[in-house]
Amino acid sequence: MSTLFYEGGLIFMSVITLILVLLLYAAWKAPAWVKEAGLVALAFGFFSCLLSVYVGFLTMSRVDVESTIAFGGFRMALIPLMYGVIVYIISLVIRIIQKPRV
Repeated sequence: MSTLFYEGGLIFMSVITLILVLLLYAAWKAPAWVKEAGLVALAFGFFSCLLSVYVGFLTMSRVDVESTIAFGGFRMALIPLMYGVIVYIISLVIRIIQKPRV
C-alpha cells in the first residue's frame, strides 16, 4: 500500500490524506462540512490526474517514449484520482450514518 502512496505522487497523496483527516475531524465537530471535504478531495484527485496526464503528454511530444512507459505513467496518474474517489465515498458513508432517522 505504501508504494501506491509514493507512486501517486507524494505531494498529491499527502494533500488528499490531509483532507481525509480533516473530513474525519469534521465528522466529529462540524458534520455539515463532511460532504464538502469529500468533494474537495475528489476535485483535488481529478486535478492531480489532469496535471499528471498533461505533463505526460508534454513529455511524449518532446521525446520518443515506448508504450509500456507511457501506460505506466498513465497508471500512476490515476492513483490520486482513485484515492480522491475513495475519500469522497467515505464522506458519503459518514453523511448517511449521520442523517437523522425518520
